[in-house]
Amino acid sequence: MEAVTAKLRERAVAVGAQTWEDRVKTQTPHCRFGEDGICCKNCSMGPCRITAKAPRGICGADAHAIAGRNYLRMIAAGTSSHSDHAREILHVLLSTSRDGNYQVRDEEKLIRLATEWDIPTEGRDIYEVAHEVAETGLEEFGKSHGTLRFVKRATPERQKLWHDLDIEPRAIDREVVTSMHMTHMGNTADAEALVRQGLRCAIANGWGGSMLGTEITDILFGTPKVWNTEGNLGVLEPDMVNVVVHGHDPAFSEMVVTATEIKDLVDYAKSKGAKGINVVGLCCTANEVAMRHGVRMAGNFLQQENVVLTGAVEMMCVDVQCIFPALAQLTECFHTKFVTSSPIARIPGSIYVEFKPETAFDQAKELVKMAIDNYENRDQNKVYIPPTKQSATVGYPCEQIIKHLDGVTNTHVDELGSYRPAIDAIKAGVLRGAVAIVGCNNPRVRPDYSHFEIMRELLANDVLIVATGCAAQLATKAGLLNKDAKWQCGAGLRRVCDLVNIPPILHMGACVDISRMMLLASGIARDWGVDTTQIPVVGCAPEWMSEKAVSIANYVVSTGIDVYLGIEPQVKGSTQMMDLITQGTRKLTGAGYIINLDPHELVKNILDGLEAKRAALGI
Repeated sequence: MEAVTAKLRERAVAVGAQTWEDRVKTQTPHCRFGEDGICCKNCSMGPCRITAKAPRGICGADAHAIAGRNYLRMIAAGTSSHSDHAREILHVLLSTSRDGNYQVRDEEKLIRLATEWDIPTEGRDIYEVAHEVAETGLEEFGKSHGTLRFVKRATPERQKLWHDLDIEPRAIDREVVTSMHMTHMGNTADAEALVRQGLRCAIANGWGGSMLGTEITDILFGTPKVWNTEGNLGVLEPDMVNVVVHGHDPAFSEMVVTATEIKDLVDYAKSKGAKGINVVGLCCTANEVAMRHGVRMAGNFLQQENVVLTGAVEMMCVDVQCIFPALAQLTECFHTKFVTSSPIARIPGSIYVEFKPETAFDQAKELVKMAIDNYENRDQNKVYIPPTKQSATVGYPCEQIIKHLDGVTNTHVDELGSYRPAIDAIKAGVLRGAVAIVGCNNPRVRPDYSHFEIMRELLANDVLIVATGCAAQLATKAGLLNKDAKWQCGAGLRRVCDLVNIPPILHMGACVDISRMMLLASGIARDWGVDTTQIPVVGCAPEWMSEKAVSIANYVVSTGIDVYLGIEPQVKGSTQMMDLITQGTRKLTGAGYIINLDPHELVKNILDGLEAKRAALGI
């Protein structure tokens, strides 16, 4: 893949375009004050930087206060991103009707959620129920009293712990606002208090906004099921109209994918000399459409420019999050149309089409037609599609995992719908445990290298992996989502893959779907009869880069699950903050960060952590 990237960079130079590799050089070396989290610009008396000669800012805030405030603000921003995503999805559910652009695809899941929330369903029209569920979900953002509803899905031990620590999230927006208020000039300067609020705000994401986003998306577009698909840049087609969907909000991409399947538009593409329409995904939108439609995945975060550099893309449609503003300039070097669709992600130089639920399908059809009309503008002299792609099996939400266990290894009716077979395999030592590998890729390290090395070594040590987001995309590119990849596993994991008929890495979706992993861990803990912090399950984000990742890591830690990081959080300038996020949270929630920039050493840390949990359980 690196050879392909180098060749595509040559093409960027030829057309006078920059890529992220070029911009990294101009930004190096990075600001040490920013890296260490000890630069404060939260008021106009500064900015203030902490040094040996100036150990306090103008207001008197020290390194611990400044690093803690910056860290909490990252959590608040990450929580806002995933939660605002959920809010938009809830509004789409509110707009559903039998003859509208959006319908309810998973009525069974809607009824289950309504029942969980004490919403009457008997004798009611399904859309009446859907609209009440949507309104109830929207209340979670600004409710005046109580705590978030999904907190009750955690283990009883975890619920009690959150209550006793006073970190139960109240309303989603309230935790974000409280975090911003605490970090305003003249407020909290105590690092531990800032970290505690970070945990609370993050729980509002993982057990609030993200979980809402996932549940409602399943209701709208269908709970994912197992699909066989393909991934990497080779999924672009030389003789078809290539449309790329990129971002995170499936409300937009679902309509575009549906529009590309319309016979009239396919026939129109053929009339323009193409063999048809080829829609592919990038980033987390790729994960969303792959696990609901089998749409092929072109790549992860740092491949978004490479897709354009192939010269074969007629249109790139984006929604929100992880989108390079540089795409607007890059697409000008080719024939590619760059379309933005959300007021949340306005990018100069794009074609802006604000996507609205009431006109969504007509807008999608117009965009696909625009892409088809652009096919004749493709310059064949600029086209290079790398011959790299791998087959992949995707789509393993909790429901599919249980279905596989029920269908193969659960033998008694009273065991149906449980994780006991997986638990038995762990107790017997056939599996050593499980690791959730998540997160982005990051130019600060060799992109995708840590993901691949960690995955490969864990599989060889009989550790089952579940993956989301860009980490799942790497697994696709490396061929590790293929069932044939079981031959890279230890004997125990290979036996499990054969018996259950699964690949050794289970694709669970987009980064918002890490909430599924929390339900998976909680379900295993319940069936085991212990709390989540006791089971041999950990999280790993080797190449994380975004504020969302900081929020995710904190809700995983809040759930009692250790998180292994390959990129250091930006708090190094405060010894107190480093201690709090590695050891201090462990005293509160039973989990914390383990940080190691060497992926091979990080694997050793992970295996040691799993074995320690096994020993504590007496297995």
